[in-house]
Amino acid sequence: MPTLAEWGTLVLMCLLAGRVVPTRWRWLLWVLWIGIFALGITAVRVEYRLGDRLAATNENRVSRVVLRIAGLPKLSADGRQFEAEVLSSQPEGVPRHIMVTWNAPGYAGVYGRSSAPPAEFPDLIPGQVWRMALTLKSPSGARNPSAFDYEAYVFSHGIRALGAVRGRPAYMHDDGWVGIAGSAQRARHYVRDAMRPYVDGLRYGGVLLALTIGDQASIGPADWMIYNRAGLTHLISISGSHITMIAAIGGLMVLALWRRVHWRGRGWAERVPAQVAAAVAALIVAWLYCLLAGWGVPARRTFLMLAVVAATQILRVPLSLSRLLALVAVIVVMLDPWALFATGFWLSFGAVYVLMASAQWWGRRAAGFSQGRRATVWSAVYMATGLQLAITAGLMPLLALLFNDVSLVSPLVNAYAIPVVSFIVTPLALVAAAVSIAPGLEAIAELLVWVAHGAMQLMMMPTEMLAQWSWASVSVASGPKILTVLAVAGLLVAIAPYGLPLRALGWAFMAPALFWVPARPAPGNWSLVALDVGQGSALVVKTATRTLVFDTGVRHGPDADEGARTVVPYLRSAGVRSVDVLVVSHADVDHAGGALSLLKAVSVGQSYTSFALDAYLAQSQRLLGDSQRVNMPLAATSCAYGASWRVDGVTFSFLWPLPEQQPERRHVVPGAPRPSADKNVRSTSGQRNRNACVLQIQGQHHSVLLTGDIGAAEERRLLARGLGPTDVVVAAHHGSRFSSSQAFVQATRPLHVISQNGWQNRYGHPAPAVQQRWEAAGAHFWRTDWHGALTVDSTAEGLRVKAERVQYRRYWQRNVALPHGD
Repeated sequence: MPTLAEWGTLVLMCLLAGRVVPTRWRWLLWVLWIGIFALGITAVRVEYRLGDRLAATNENRVSRVVLRIAGLPKLSADGRQFEAEVLSSQPEGVPRHIMVTWNAPGYAGVYGRSSAPPAEFPDLIPGQVWRMALTLKSPSGARNPSAFDYEAYVFSHGIRALGAVRGRPAYMHDDGWVGIAGSAQRARHYVRDAMRPYVDGLRYGGVLLALTIGDQASIGPADWMIYNRAGLTHLISISGSHITMIAAIGGLMVLALWRRVHWRGRGWAERVPAQVAAAVAALIVAWLYCLLAGWGVPARRTFLMLAVVAATQILRVPLSLSRLLALVAVIVVMLDPWALFATGFWLSFGAVYVLMASAQWWGRRAAGFSQGRRATVWSAVYMATGLQLAITAGLMPLLALLFNDVSLVSPLVNAYAIPVVSFIVTPLALVAAAVSIAPGLEAIAELLVWVAHGAMQLMMMPTEMLAQWSWASVSVASGPKILTVLAVAGLLVAIAPYGLPLRALGWAFMAPALFWVPARPAPGNWSLVALDVGQGSALVVKTATRTLVFDTGVRHGPDADEGARTVVPYLRSAGVRSVDVLVVSHADVDHAGGALSLLKAVSVGQSYTSFALDAYLAQSQRLLGDSQRVNMPLAATSCAYGASWRVDGVTFSFLWPLPEQQPERRHVVPGAPRPSADKNVRSTSGQRNRNACVLQIQGQHHSVLLTGDIGAAEERRLLARGLGPTDVVVAAHHGSRFSSSQAFVQATRPLHVISQNGWQNRYGHPAPAVQQRWEAAGAHFWRTDWHGALTVDSTAEGLRVKAERVQYRRYWQRNVALPHGD
């Protein structure tokens, strides 16, 4: 942030400029002054938020706090999670706004409580005050290329610490309806509580809650995958169109009533024009609905646009729609500078911009423009289809940049989904929510939910079929930022007002971003990416024409694993459509936990494991209650010593385990019955670690050793078999003190060592003695918990290491210590 002296210098320069700038250019000074004012306000707010941090002495320690529940709690079978406002703490140094996770007693395991009933929790209501003992940590999240930045998300929401409940919290009292935000969250709780008896157990019950109060926690990952592939994500939430529709209904009802009501011999319309009353009523309805929806960025944008339009109606001030959109964007960012981090900001404003330009609304007034003759059905369908195609094409650069995925069936699906969701499902869900709160109307509420859910089911039948087609969506690789800028510029040209020469060529400027193919290593070279997957392992190795994945990350719970969260998104962003070789070193959940999600998303040619992969996947699906189809590898082989191959001038060789330690090799035949158990799946963690795959990759210029979770005993046997110097080593067992022996360190003598760890993990990995041992041997020691994802490129010019947290620093992130020598 600029210092006080720098601010003073900038202001002084502007004052002097006012003396010398000609009068006709003084408007530029106003723009400059407004920009400085906005920047100053943002800087002050940033400094204030940065100052509200968790004290270093409280990091990963138990603090006793008194807090008030400030957000709608997220419900799961094994826990509760909610935002809270800290009222007091012991010791001091706890930030005011925190996120609290309250887990059920006893560890349910990564597959959840599949056979046990859900854990019991007290009814947590926004406004309640509790005394809790919390283990507090500063927010920390994975940092991977072209991936979701969790730290940016929590910082933009003002969450400055994460707390895990210890012991049994004590309820103190209920503050009730505290403030506008607290009252809105409390209202959302009561609406959800009233609707749950009717929507629980329904296939799309979570969608009805999402359309009513914006609560998307009940929608499963499998459903989100269908919505993404079909391009329906914008409908499975309270969007601007829904808010506008509800506001319009409220305004029309007041308009009709206002013209007919009289008081003391005079009509209400004579005192206040009916149009003004209707505009105010529509604005109030929109505001209440936005609060009920959670006041997200799309809701804010819609409400502010309606507010400005209402103001133009009341004040009779002409305002074009293009200026309206620009004004609302400025207001949203002024009120919340971190709104720019939300994907909803760019998609919401982008969709409205494309819609206005495509509908040829530029230059028309925001209020008072006349309606033409009634369109025929076919012309209406033609216009709706054309607008959907325009929005889909216009948002492709943004979708490609944000999600690396573009739905091709979106225009077709939205053509029938938008009317069903907007005019049937959403109104019925809202009426059902209102009826469910009123006593004695249970039968009506049940009927409304049944009709709304039935309409949703009918709509999803063809949608699921379309989403399952292989060409329903295409992955788009992350290209250079210049291509995104070029694509956006092309979009602006393509939908510019008529009269601009060669405006149709603007669509061609999007092609480089949509069809970008990332460069691959030259023959003989290789590229290694150690992904930041927390306390787990996942690495991607690329050669000139092949891609190898070594381990698939950790499974966190029944609905969360690093295969779906990190590995698959990275492969898409890197332009990888299929994996040639998959190596899963052993069956521990921190190495094999993401295999199921990976094999659902991409095809794999050859797999190497130290266990029977088919049995492991079958067991995982049984524990999860998952019946989705899995794309099994075309061939499956054990990773025993002696297996090797050479491709693109790079040699891949397994050095461990020995053949006698492996189960019988087997070839997976598609459709063949799978065994229900395997000795390697049931073996202890220590046995699995000892049998983990060790892969050596030797390129034309450098070598790398991937060690799995082997220990010192296995390292000694590798040395006895002739293992020598290696340029890059992935530290065994995440840097455990039982691995990386002195003899192994001295024999391999790497230039770089990578340790994949979770931030402040409970195992203490990597062990300080291990890190010191590698550094004393002259190696640069890299840690994913400190440096984020690490990319190592082997070329004739040497080894180049890129750390995500170092190359792309954020002002809110913790300090990153570089390895010595860098």
